[in-house]
Amino acid sequence: MKKEKGKRDETSFFEKVYTIVRRIPAGRVTSYGAIAEYIGTKGSARMVGWAMNSSHTQTSDIPAHRVVNRVGLLTGKHHFGGLKVMQQLLESEGIGVEEDKVVKFEELFWDPKKEFISLTPSPPLLKKRG
Repeated sequence: MKKEKGKRDETSFFEKVYTIVRRIPAGRVTSYGAIAEYIGTKGSARMVGWAMNSSHTQTSDIPAHRVVNRVGLLTGKHHFGGLKVMQQLLESEGIGVEEDKVVKFEELFWDPKKEFISLTPSPPLLKKRG
């Protein structure tokens, strides 16, 4: 069976994105670019957006509504089955939205770099001999 060119890399990329998005706490938001930078692909914010657009195909919930653009705009709102669904999901978590923009975006911004260091667990620490 012939493997579709680039398919494995895209799946791996999307899975990394989904792992991060699942960790965004309720009541907080992050940006496409912050996710891209965290997984080592700075400049691929648009591809993070594509992953969010495909997130509805996953078996477990992915809170894609918590991912907005770099200034807090709800640029992905048209992928939620209604123009107000993304806003309603955010507001149900206590996040204010005015004119399609997260109110207090800087305060509510969740930066994956500051929240955790790696997507993989750390190796156990070695005990010092004494």
